[in-house]
Amino acid sequence: MAKQLISSSETKCVYRDGDLAIKEFCEGFPKAEVLNEALCTARVEDLPGLHVPKVLSVSVMDGKWSITREFIEGKTLQQLMDENPDKVQEYMEQMVDLQIDIHSKACPLLNKLKEKTIRALQEEEQLDANTRYDLLTRLDGMPKHTKLCHGDFEPSNIIVAADGAMYVVDWVHASQGNASADVARTYLLLSLKDAKKADMYMDMFCEKTGTEKRYVQGWLPIVAAAQLAKKRPEEKELLEKWVNVFPYE
Repeated sequence: MAKQLISSSETKCVYRDGDLAIKEFCEGFPKAEVLNEALCTARVEDLPGLHVPKVLSVSVMDGKWSITREFIEGKTLQQLMDENPDKVQEYMEQMVDLQIDIHSKACPLLNKLKEKTIRALQEEEQLDANTRYDLLTRLDGMPKHTKLCHGDFEPSNIIVAADGAMYVVDWVHASQGNASADVARTYLLLSLKDAKKADMYMDMFCEKTGTEKRYVQGWLPIVAAAQLAKKRPEEKELLEKWVNVFPYE
C-alpha cells in the first residue's frame, strides 16, 4: 500500500503506511516538542483500560522529524458526529464517559498541569501585569489534584474502531492535575466550532460527575490565557474573549 495522506496542518502531516501511522512535522519544528509528544504517549499507552496507539519510532530525515505509531482503522468521533447529526447526544455521552475514565487514571511521571500553566501565564506577552497577577492568584487557589489530563481532548482526537473501541491520540499536552482544567480546555475547543455542542458537553460532564458548573467555569479564564501561549491563530479571538469573562475574587 502506498503512503496515504490522512490529515494535514501548517506544522504537520499524518500519513498511513500499511499498519503504521506516520506524523511528519514541518522542517524546523522544535525537536523538543516532537520528543515530548513521543514521551508523553509512551507514558500513557500502557495504562490499564485505555486504548492508546503505541509509539513505534521517532526519526528525522531531511530535517523533518516524525513519529511513527500503530495505525487504527476507524473514523474519528468528529467524523461520526458530522455524518450522524441525530446521534450527536449519544456520541457526546460516549466522549464524556471516556474522559471521565481518563481522569480516573494516574500517571505520576507526567508534568504537573499547574506548573505548565504557571509557565504559560508567565510567558504570555499579551497579558497585562494586573491580569497575569489575577490569573496566577486564582490558579494558586485551585485544588491541587493529580488526575490524568489529556490537554487537547476533543472529538477529532478520538478514533472509533469497527468494534466500537475508542482510541485516544495526540497526547502531547498530557499532564497530571485538576480534571476541571481539562474539561475547561475541551469546552473551549468545542466552542470554536459549535457553542451548543460545547454547552451540551459541559452540562453532561457536570451532571455525570456531580461537579458544579461554576467550578469548571472558574478555570476558563486561566485555561484560555495559558492556551494563548500556543499561538494558534484560529483560537486567538475566542481565547481573548474568555480571559476576562469571569470576575476575579
